Amino acid sequence: MASHQELVSCVGWTTAEELYSCSDDHQIVKWNLLTSETSHIVKLPDDIYPIDLHWFPKSLGIKKQSQAESFVLTSSDGKFHLISKSGRVKKSVEAHCGAVLAGRWNYAGTALVTVGEDGQIKIWSKTGMLRSTLAQHGTPVYSVAWGPDSEKVLYTAGKQLIIKPLQPNAKVLQWKAHDGIILKVDWNSVNDLILSAGEDCKYKVWDSYGRPLYNSQPHEHHITSVAWAPDGELFAVGSFHTLRLCDKTGWSYALEKPNTGSIFNIAWSVDGTQIAGACGNGHVVFAHVVEQRWEWKNFQVTLTKRRTMQVRNVLNDAVDLLEFRDRVIKASLNYAHLVVSTSLQCYVFSTNNWNTPLIFDLKEGAVSLILQAERHFFLVDGGGIYLYSYEGRLISSPKFPGMRTDILNAQTVSLSNDTLAIKDKTDEKIIFLFEASTGKPLGDGKHLSHKNEILEIALDQKGLTNDRKIAFIDKNRDLYITSVKRFGKEEQIIKLGTMVHTLAWCDTCNILCGLQDTRFTVWYYPNTVYVDRDILPKTLYERDASEFSKNPHIVSFVGNQVTVRRVDGLLIPMSISPYPAILHEYVGSSKWEDAVRLCRFVKDQTMWACLAAMAVANRDMTTAEIAYAAIGEIDKVQYINSIKDLPSKESKMAHILLFSGNIQEAEIILLQAGLVYQAIQININLYNWKRALELALKYKTHIDTVLAYRQKFLETFGKQETNEQYLQYAEGLQIDWEKIKVKIQMEITKERERSSSSQSNKNTGLKH
Repeated sequence: MASHQELVSCVGWTTAEELYSCSDDHQIVKWNLLTSETSHIVKLPDDIYPIDLHWFPKSLGIKKQSQAESFVLTSSDGKFHLISKSGRVKKSVEAHCGAVLAGRWNYAGTALVTVGEDGQIKIWSKTGMLRSTLAQHGTPVYSVAWGPDSEKVLYTAGKQLIIKPLQPNAKVLQWKAHDGIILKVDWNSVNDLILSAGEDCKYKVWDSYGRPLYNSQPHEHHITSVAWAPDGELFAVGSFHTLRLCDKTGWSYALEKPNTGSIFNIAWSVDGTQIAGACGNGHVVFAHVVEQRWEWKNFQVTLTKRRTMQVRNVLNDAVDLLEFRDRVIKASLNYAHLVVSTSLQCYVFSTNNWNTPLIFDLKEGAVSLILQAERHFFLVDGGGIYLYSYEGRLISSPKFPGMRTDILNAQTVSLSNDTLAIKDKTDEKIIFLFEASTGKPLGDGKHLSHKNEILEIALDQKGLTNDRKIAFIDKNRDLYITSVKRFGKEEQIIKLGTMVHTLAWCDTCNILCGLQDTRFTVWYYPNTVYVDRDILPKTLYERDASEFSKNPHIVSFVGNQVTVRRVDGLLIPMSISPYPAILHEYVGSSKWEDAVRLCRFVKDQTMWACLAAMAVANRDMTTAEIAYAAIGEIDKVQYINSIKDLPSKESKMAHILLFSGNIQEAEIILLQAGLVYQAIQININLYNWKRALELALKYKTHIDTVLAYRQKFLETFGKQETNEQYLQYAEGLQIDWEKIKVKIQMEITKERERSSSSQSNKNTGLKH
């Protein structure tokens, strides 16, 4: 392709196939990649040497443009220029003393930030009016980037990186990032990570608090450019004769040595499939991301060319080639299906048959995320979220207030067969929950809110809809679990573990795994926290995870195989015991005898503990008794035995709920069945004196019983009565234990008779 005469300083994509470049030869050139044509748009005046270019963002709320219409160009004469797509200079603004080194629109297109050799950081309106000077430094500011919420600005100052919020008096974050002057920064809106590159020949990855996540080896030359891919999964690094593609955790996928001179600026295309680099020798270098890999069970899919995939079955070495009409943008392989989105269409392949994919057209262009569940999958593009069945039928399209689809990723969205969960970006303590089949908010429409910001969410994949659970990690790295169904009553959010960096649910049963500090932990039955929290430690499997080094990530959990990726890119497969999954299967189909037989065969305390919790959750007290006896929980075995002797079904049910700590529910069951005395008695047994008296007064019965037990309790501990209510009712009341015992006996007899009469009614009903 025709190139520039002088060094190219900046490049920017309008669509996935069209790029503009600016050079020191004062020319702005348009490159069309479909036709391989170049055309000169405009020649700038001889005193304008372009430095940085940024296209105005496309999606502006409801009014969407299919492509960018204008861009900002900063130049060495201290001005920035607003230029239309046709090359007309709409406005030139005097901005800095000395060169304007960078200019960036925020994500909404409502503000522009410029930085210059004079060390100033200025914020401008959309039309180029000065709003404020954000900061002033004694050294040139070489690069600038907006925070994901457009509320903060990241910029360089010598060897320091500084994050300054737009709000006055807000805390400024500053840290020494490199040993040389920092030349380029970028901040990704999806993963919230920061890239920096400098004259110390290194590039680094940071989180938004300034904590280092990756530090590269020194290169031969200064790193002159870095840029995040739009979805935040990859980034590109440019240096002298060097172009490198890296994973977001820092390790390198590929290294190219093009003969380009220094690459001063890198721009990713909108769909994240290709990059362009502005080169020191007057060329523009184009590169496409290929050789991406997806694996599931015995299948390995590789993107070999832009429009070709190769599928390999490792069991029999069979190879299939999949050809596409347009270039592949995103793909996902899971649950026996491969879903591929190209620039115009979506293809759904079954792993049983690679020859006849199901094809349907996409509403918008670039798909930024594909997530799969067993029954369906969903796509995220610039316009919204779409849930499809594997037959290609649109199931639903959930919406929520302030929805920004461009910043959703696999950590902030989770899908199961019946539920879709999305973490809110404006308030990171909130998770929106939707019904997959209708796209409507789940249950009573309330979202799930937590006390801290949430980092990563994951829905369990199996079991009944009513038992659906969501696990999430918050910013303190604590792991929590809670129920998804929320009808009126506030569901408990229970802590499962601390210092958890990454988590994953198994795809075949509800087993959860996570990496904690230096341990790999598997929660074989996370539901134990709702049933009997005491035995939770006995239901875990733990092993040393120091081999994974710092910041590893769980890639997948399929069957009993867990795959972990280390920071250096190495994939480590791990197997866990297959028996807990078999136990889940037996319990799911109520094969309790088989479950007990399996535990006796395996002879493992963990299995017995899981079975005990599963049995209590499913109200099978006979199995629970066997399992608790096997793990030596004698007190619980005795309690279960005492439950068996209770006269009525309601009492048994209430005591099983009490066993799991659900006091309120137990009380409700007893009151609904008219067993007021029993409801009062459970509160007395739990020393819940206030509630016991409340119930006695409300139902005008057994007030003397409550007062008698209270008196006995105080005498045992040698204490005086201090509760006003108790003092008031105890006045002038003579406690007669004989009378009370007779009353209690009457209540129990009444309950037994009621139970036997309802049983005989049932039997006579059956005879008729």
